[in-house]
Amino acid sequence: MKVIVGLGNPGREYADTRHNVGFRVADAIGERLELAWRADDDALFAKSFGATPFVVLKPLTFMNRSGYAVSRFVRYHQIEPQDLLLVVDDVDLPLGRIRVRSKGSAGTHNGLKSVVEQLGTTGFPRLRLGVGRGDRRRDLADYVLAKFDPPELPEVDRLVTRAADAAQMFVAEGIDKVMNAYNPDAAGPDVAD
Repeated sequence: MKVIVGLGNPGREYADTRHNVGFRVADAIGERLELAWRADDDALFAKSFGATPFVVLKPLTFMNRSGYAVSRFVRYHQIEPQDLLLVVDDVDLPLGRIRVRSKGSAGTHNGLKSVVEQLGTTGFPRLRLGVGRGDRRRDLADYVLAKFDPPELPEVDRLVTRAADAAQMFVAEGIDKVMNAYNPDAAGPDVAD
């Protein structure tokens, strides 16, 4: 079974922040498929029983400790790393850009670092969503915990929709198809007009 993990921080105060774009993608998939969310010890999850069953997971352990909830869920359900898709914000990508990788380092993302540490591998797919960097003099933690500016919201909505499409493609067709369709060098939906 495949698992889509949207990373973010629990709580209303974080709902519309740059760091929570992974949660927004998970919510978009849940709404799109009318999935019912259930609470686990340290996560919310929803199961889709369609043609290819999968789970959408939102860790509730806060971003820097996401690995604890993800690893517990993955180990309990015996999910292989290649069947796990992490959906995360990325300040190194321009707002609206998507980058898909089948494996790789965590970079500067503390949520990914936590997952890598707890799973003991970097061999899981990730869907990085560009939220921009903003003013480089501004503290990075303050920036990712800030809400998007009103002029950015239409682009954020498009990003969330495209990312939900990409995550569902991962479930149905695998990570290679997603990389071919969504990476910037592919002639797919991420290429600017």
